[in-house]
Amino acid sequence: MKNQLRSLISFLLLAVTTISANAFDYTISFTASGAATTLSNVEVQNLTQNTSVVVPAGAPVILTVSTAAPYLKANSLNLKIYPNPMTEKSIVSFYSEFGGKTDIAVYGMDGRTVIRTTKNLEAGTNQFKLSLPQGVYTLHVNENGILHIGTVISQTKNNAELDFSGTELAAAKPMQKVKTSATALAYTTGDQLLFKGFSGDYCTIVTLKPTGDATVNFKFVECRDADGNHYPVVHIGNQTWMVENLKTTKYRNGETIPNVTDGTEWTALTTGAWCTYNNDVANVAKYGRLYTWYAATDSRNIAPAGWHVPNDAEWTTLETYLIANGYNYDGTTSGNKIAKSLASTTDWISSSNTGAIGNDLTKNNSSGFTALPGGYRSYSGAFFDIGNGGNWWCSAEDGATNAWIRYLDYYDGSLYRDGNTKSFGFSVRCIRDY
Repeated sequence: MKNQLRSLISFLLLAVTTISANAFDYTISFTASGAATTLSNVEVQNLTQNTSVVVPAGAPVILTVSTAAPYLKANSLNLKIYPNPMTEKSIVSFYSEFGGKTDIAVYGMDGRTVIRTTKNLEAGTNQFKLSLPQGVYTLHVNENGILHIGTVISQTKNNAELDFSGTELAAAKPMQKVKTSATALAYTTGDQLLFKGFSGDYCTIVTLKPTGDATVNFKFVECRDADGNHYPVVHIGNQTWMVENLKTTKYRNGETIPNVTDGTEWTALTTGAWCTYNNDVANVAKYGRLYTWYAATDSRNIAPAGWHVPNDAEWTTLETYLIANGYNYDGTTSGNKIAKSLASTTDWISSSNTGAIGNDLTKNNSSGFTALPGGYRSYSGAFFDIGNGGNWWCSAEDGATNAWIRYLDYYDGSLYRDGNTKSFGFSVRCIRDY
């Protein structure tokens, strides 16, 4: 038995050495320019892995990079596993610096994920019971950017189980806190990252697939509507777009835009008006408000100062840029297959269609545009398609009674252009003046 154990440990050391050789770090630093030159903090989202960390002002993010099996460089002093080797179940304890969303994963030596869970934990010492089949494993605990890694040797024939319900566990002795000037995030080559930089009320988004150390500059721009709502922005090519749908209830001069809830009254509209989807104010925070074309193009101006509702040519410029720069879902530079690059990674319903927005949402939003499926209001006054599609006004008319829009559907891979009745209720995204 001792010889078997020594052989197992020797294999473990060789395997860990091999994996470590394939793991390395990228350091991503941050600067600010434009309307603000200092950063409050940066939120870094790994869209592919659905993980995120918040980086304090002045600090970089360290991407712990793996080209194959996930591997995290970590401070293992903050992680305790007993007994190890495991004979029945082991008790795992670790000290959480800040608490919050914590990802716990166990990997086999071949990189296969054996068990994984995400918990919202309190700061301080946390414990759980772990059971694994016979073998050698690596345990990764990623809590708000502080990473813990340990090795587990199991001599049991148990199933893989992770149990947080063990309130009978004895309190563990608090461990020393990690002191760090950098924040870490696991990264596999090719993952799509989204960086959201904040400076007071300003917010700018940058997307990137890092291939080495880099500096991300956030160019801050004022984008505030007549109600005082502030909007994050994203720079795409030579254009700057709002990253959220418009929410204002006032024109730029302070005059109120009428809120029309009655369906019959909505049908007869030939002037500016707004509503919320299903007349439910709870939809505003995420999806914004829906407006008639008359409101979107009123001379009193619905857009924030320095911004305007995009015309048809400006939407086409966005489309052309994304296609030419490889934002099609398959990486090609011809044909309109850019829907996934525009759509958010949340809230769209699923689809099995190749290249569709709803087919693997983790591959969405490479442009940072973050389009949401806010639905629309028909000229009849009825509401449709929240979760299924998003629709945005152009300022350009398509005849006397229609105007151009752009729209996305969950089951498709293209950004579409269509003409619709001006009394429809659609979302509005504004573009910065030049």
